[in-house]
Amino acid sequence: MKRYMTIEEYFKTQIVDKRDTRRRKIINHLIAILCFIIIILSLYTIFNWYVDNSKIKHIKTKIEKNINIKSINLDGELINPPSNINSNYYYYVNFPFIDVDFSSLMAINKETIAFIHVNNTNVNYPVVKTKDNTYYLKHSFDMKKNLAGWIFMDYRNNEDNLDDNTVIYGHSRLDGTLFGSLRNVLSNGWQKNKDNYVINLSTIKDNLLFQIFSIYTINKESYYMMTNFENENEKQEWLDTMKKRNIAPIKTDVDINDKILTLSTC
Repeated sequence: MKRYMTIEEYFKTQIVDKRDTRRRKIINHLIAILCFIIIILSLYTIFNWYVDNSKIKHIKTKIEKNINIKSINLDGELINPPSNINSNYYYYVNFPFIDVDFSSLMAINKETIAFIHVNNTNVNYPVVKTKDNTYYLKHSFDMKKNLAGWIFMDYRNNEDNLDDNTVIYGHSRLDGTLFGSLRNVLSNGWQKNKDNYVINLSTIKDNLLFQIFSIYTINKESYYMMTNFENENEKQEWLDTMKKRNIAPIKTDVDINDKILTLSTC
């Protein structure tokens, strides 16, 4: 038998429907407000990212225009030369060093301790060092707040007398600034060019050439950032680990007597 709704039931239903409609409208308005806030925050983040990168490019341009950075040929000291005369070591020792006017750089930032250059990348920057590994994550070369940061050496390292492993850090920026262009080293084209396997590092004291022996990507860890080793076995184990991680067709001789340079980015 068909049942009909009473007047009382009908009005109760209308009240419930109106409450549900009002609730849905409130939820929709809250969702719309939340989306608007997310969009504003995203635009603000993108704007700040663009401004920070622009400032980094401006600083680099200023450095390159006003600082005397030129390649020079010097009869350098052979450090730990291999016995194999066919080693690439003897090919790279003929590469030019970089002459840097550190007095001009230190006039801008007194914490400047080196200059680094990596072939066929945008890495051509002064290196700074301070009392920790956090300051230059959010400050640029002019020591002003900048989330792009700058290129800096691990505070535990000694730039005057290099440690077993000298670590230099820099953010990987999407526009290729700072260590952003280090992603080039993962490409086959970059790896096929033998001339790319040398890194220039000039300090106030020395002009140095480092021969690359390992290129790799790794999940977040601290092992590769060890700066000194307690004994030869520990260093050899570390070197073996780094060599096993290598993804490039590199055949560089490396042993426990070598000073290692590690470039770290994320």
